[in-house]
Amino acid sequence: MTASPGLTAPRTLEPAEWEPLQAAHFERVDALLAGHLARRQRREKHPVEDFLFTYYPTRPNQLRFWHPGPGIRLAGATQYEGRKGYRYAEGAAGLDPAEIARRADSISWIGQLLSATAGRQPQFGCFGLHEWAMVYRGEEVRHDAWPLRLGAEGTDRVVESHKIACSHYDAFRFFTTPARPLNVLQPTRELQPALEQGGCLHANMDLYKWATKLMPFTPSSLVLDCFELARDIRTLDMRASPYDFTALGYTPIEIETPTGKASYAAAQRAFADRARPLRHQLAELCTELLATVII
Repeated sequence: MTASPGLTAPRTLEPAEWEPLQAAHFERVDALLAGHLARRQRREKHPVEDFLFTYYPTRPNQLRFWHPGPGIRLAGATQYEGRKGYRYAEGAAGLDPAEIARRADSISWIGQLLSATAGRQPQFGCFGLHEWAMVYRGEEVRHDAWPLRLGAEGTDRVVESHKIACSHYDAFRFFTTPARPLNVLQPTRELQPALEQGGCLHANMDLYKWATKLMPFTPSSLVLDCFELARDIRTLDMRASPYDFTALGYTPIEIETPTGKASYAAAQRAFADRARPLRHQLAELCTELLATVII
């Protein structure tokens, strides 16, 4: 694959234009990460909020580096010189078409997954039971410092009295062995583009993963929008989980009750609405990037 010679000339921003944008990004990131960084300095773990830095590989310093996105060059931005994914030439920094071409297969796969998910009817009847299936009849629990709200036997009864319908492979792979046959689907990595749907909390949380995997091509504002969505979804996921995080200020959503189910489904729909435009933006970014290479 080679860079296409027929690209529209990118817009070049002078320092007076791009430096305030970079400063606003720094301010937003610092506010979002303040709690996590303070806890890290104290070597204090948090079972809910640390997830975005343990499950996903992007580090705080990577989030803090500002990426303007495609079609923009930054005059005098020497800090980008030599940075992977960028090319500094004629006094300005911009995305390197050669790096886009090198990663075209990955960009294409991500774009296809995002488009397939966007085109599928969302489902809102799972009630977060994936977290319950992760401890069903298990000898160990993932958050062993925190009690199960209904105890082990009560948790198992909830799983056994509900239909488990998890469509997300990276949630399903953490199911206990006894829970796997109870799921109406058997997701695999290969089936991921055929199964993911926009009602799934984990599929919507993973928009942050795809945004970061597309860095440095993803505009940082979009990355942070996806980060905020993932953070808020994680909170719902844990409130609806079998664990009791009341001591941390998280009021449980009792999904084993009709009221809890209704509350969970309503929140799930709201997150699907927030995720929809972000998924479309990421899919469009993939299309835009692939248009710059000749296959």
